[in-house]
Amino acid sequence: MKYLNFLCLTITLLHFSVISNAQERKRARAYGFTFGVMQPGPLNAITDITGVRVGHTTLVDGTSIRSGVTAILPHQGNLFQQKIPAAIFIGNGFGKLAGSTQVMELGNIESPIILTNTLNVGTAIDAVVKYTLSQKGNESVQSVNAVVGETNDGYLNDIRGQHVGINDVLNAIDQAHDGPVPEGNVGAGTGTVCFGFKGGIGTSSRKLPTSLGAYTVGVLVQSNFGGVLQVDGHPVGKELEKFSFSNNLLNNVDGSCMIIVATDAPLDARNLERLAKRAFMGLAKTGGIASNGSGDYVIAFSTAPNLRIPHNTEQKTLPLELLHNDYTSPLFMAAIEATEEAIINSLFMAQDMTGFNGHEIKAIPIDQVIKIANQHQQKIQQ
Repeated sequence: MKYLNFLCLTITLLHFSVISNAQERKRARAYGFTFGVMQPGPLNAITDITGVRVGHTTLVDGTSIRSGVTAILPHQGNLFQQKIPAAIFIGNGFGKLAGSTQVMELGNIESPIILTNTLNVGTAIDAVVKYTLSQKGNESVQSVNAVVGETNDGYLNDIRGQHVGINDVLNAIDQAHDGPVPEGNVGAGTGTVCFGFKGGIGTSSRKLPTSLGAYTVGVLVQSNFGGVLQVDGHPVGKELEKFSFSNNLLNNVDGSCMIIVATDAPLDARNLERLAKRAFMGLAKTGGIASNGSGDYVIAFSTAPNLRIPHNTEQKTLPLELLHNDYTSPLFMAAIEATEEAIINSLFMAQDMTGFNGHEIKAIPIDQVIKIANQHQQKIQQ
């Protein structure tokens, strides 16, 4: 591993840094971890895809409201009038992904993608419908396929209170922007739990070299699932003795993970579904097990301008230029690596949280993770 010499030289300093400033959270790469072999984009975020914007509404109030909304907008125009090719892969279907059947049937998305908690999916649908109908050019629209995904934040959040409102969803859409993406306890990740630690929103990207097309793949996750955590191949969950089924009292493995994969490569719905399947392999690399009660969904879309699907057109055919199957493998690899790193970033950027009924979830102890990684590598080298 490239970062090992760095770890060996600075482990004491990093340990001190984490302990002395518990509020400061850094992404995994700041500690020398690298995931795979491909290079990230400039921001190492889904917003490395030109035109993609992300917005959050974070709800933290009193002792029991810990929830929110995350909105992903694939391009800056009218999504209903200029739809984008998209696909969905269901890793485990114990969840709610509104709008999925139309995306799978027609191969496109016509709305912002919204992430929130399980019992506010209906609210988010209402908000997306209102947003779409209000847009200029949509005055005659009579059907909207709102795409809304969820994870259950009921351990830290008073989920039965359904505290996410229509304005909270509209605010996340309105606040969506390019540039760096806030991670951890924000938006739809405010009340989530992952591998028994505080989960949240995480993102990452990979930029292919010019020889492979110079395309970018970006991933955003809402992490709320269980398993046996691995960080860049290191057995963190096992060493910390905090993993699913390690004892009768430990965290329930059931949860969910929403994974959004964006690319500027010219892929149609068929190859976007293949890309989505590879993203699920990235989840597996972190130790996720897609348990019985986990809703694990991947939504993949392409922002390639030449693949936009006009809502109204007099043309009977669409002149599409698509990437040949033989050139998709680098994108598959990029999706795997970026998904793995996005999930780990969601853990590294999250902070301790106390919420509903006094439930408390600790953030992953980064200093211990670094120590485990260093010790594990030393065993390998022996």
